[in-house]
Amino acid sequence: MSWIGVDLDGTLAEYHGWNGGKIGPPVPAMLERVKRWLADGVEVRIVTARVGRPDPSRVSDTPEKIEEMRKQIADWCELHLGVRLQVTNEKDFEMVELWDDRCIQVVPNKGIPVTEME
Repeated sequence: MSWIGVDLDGTLAEYHGWNGGKIGPPVPAMLERVKRWLADGVEVRIVTARVGRPDPSRVSDTPEKIEEMRKQIADWCELHLGVRLQVTNEKDFEMVELWDDRCIQVVPNKGIPVTEME
């Protein structure tokens, strides 16, 4: 089943620095977009580095901390969207779109940013 990926920090939630891991308030335009998708029956997943593999160089970065962060994000989604979305740091072949504040879209098989196309 196809799904849309939405980044958390700076895309769905405001981000002004790590702030101890606290998740910022919703970005209204993106929140409403996600609500529309959900109402239309579209599967939406949070795609975030916050739940990436633990980094052994950081003592505080453990599998347990990653799972706690996943729970915090799901709680945030339930509070603001009324549903606990799946939270991942991976994309797969069923992802049809990724909404992210750090992406640059390229023309498939060309490596050219779409902003450079006529």
